Amino acid sequence: MGYVLSAVARVLEQPTAWGAACEMAVLAGPLWAAALLGLLLGWAWRPRWAAGLVATADSHPAPPTFATLEFWRTQLPARIRAPLAQYVGAAGPAPPPQQEDDSSLLGSSEMANEQLAVGKDDLMNLWRLVEGRDGGPAWIKMMEKALPAMTYQAWRRDPQTGPPQYQSSTIFENANPEEVRDFFGDDQFRMSNKWDDMLIYHKTLEECQTTGTMKVHWVRKFPFFCSDREYIIARRIWKLGGAYYCVTKGVPCSSIPRRNKPRRVDVYYSSWCIRPVESRRGNSGLTACEVLLFHHEDMGIPYEIAKIGIRQGMWGCVKRIEPGLRAYQKARAAGEPLSQSALMAHINTKVGDNFVRGLESNDDQSDIVEAEEKPAKNRVARFLVLGGAVALACTLDQGLLTKALIFGVARKFVGQRNTL
Repeated sequence: MGYVLSAVARVLEQPTAWGAACEMAVLAGPLWAAALLGLLLGWAWRPRWAAGLVATADSHPAPPTFATLEFWRTQLPARIRAPLAQYVGAAGPAPPPQQEDDSSLLGSSEMANEQLAVGKDDLMNLWRLVEGRDGGPAWIKMMEKALPAMTYQAWRRDPQTGPPQYQSSTIFENANPEEVRDFFGDDQFRMSNKWDDMLIYHKTLEECQTTGTMKVHWVRKFPFFCSDREYIIARRIWKLGGAYYCVTKGVPCSSIPRRNKPRRVDVYYSSWCIRPVESRRGNSGLTACEVLLFHHEDMGIPYEIAKIGIRQGMWGCVKRIEPGLRAYQKARAAGEPLSQSALMAHINTKVGDNFVRGLESNDDQSDIVEAEEKPAKNRVARFLVLGGAVALACTLDQGLLTKALIFGVARKFVGQRNTL
């Protein structure tokens, strides 16, 4: 403390601003040097879980030599280096992604196994979600937004187990279900148009020319503090009346080994019902198209943190879809050829009315309702936060300032929970 006060006094004693600036630079120099040294040492001996959090895509350049653990090991004396090597161990670089031969796309025995890909049970599950007969908890409305040619509503619910689930309704004016079906299934256009700017890699692994089922490898870019995520997904489309039921879910894949980065997402479900609806502009006829989306995934992030991030970034992602769809319509009108993934979306399984009647006879009606968060759950969370604040305040200090600070932070946290 005395050193800091004497340094401040030396700065104030300088007769000119230039002299004061030089004195401050001399004072700050050792601090910056210590911070830089701590940063380098912390990065060199970072734990593996921290390396996974800040990892970037495999295509990024490798870190410089001085930022590697091996470099700093060699700088230590031998009597320290030997036990440190036994404790930390050597971690080799992540293996490069395997390149697969495109000749394996057709005639796969894995794709022939309907349980591994997408089957009628998945169609039944999606149909129940669309009709509100899945028996799950009530949906909580999150937002309602609109653009001149698009309206959007979103809901969320928290099951007893698993990640939060999301439902959305997007209505596009002057669009038909076939255009929207091809648009969402066209991976090449997703990347070239960048309406889905999180998708940075895609590859079709397997496809079935009979059912239209596809197995696709995706890599999606996440924020800088998370590593990118890898998806192995299967998708298939059914046509029921004038609507298309598109099921997309994560599936296992033994041909692509797991890597540290990008991180594999196993629990993934993102399915649509695309159907014609009346325009909200009052035009006669079914000139608009509605997309009912049901989505959930376990990204390896705490659920509460994921909910905050999704809520903040949802509309920013959704509002890019409508310009992308209009660009896709213009490309189709100009006669541009369809990509392979869009052509596969044309292969779908038609389902008759008997299938629907069988589902209706086995299910009970349960409407989707909007609800508020359960007050009991909020009361428990509030009690835990405030109780922990009391215990912390009594343990750390007897002063009023410390207690006031802790209770203030606790009250702010509880207030933020009530607004989520």
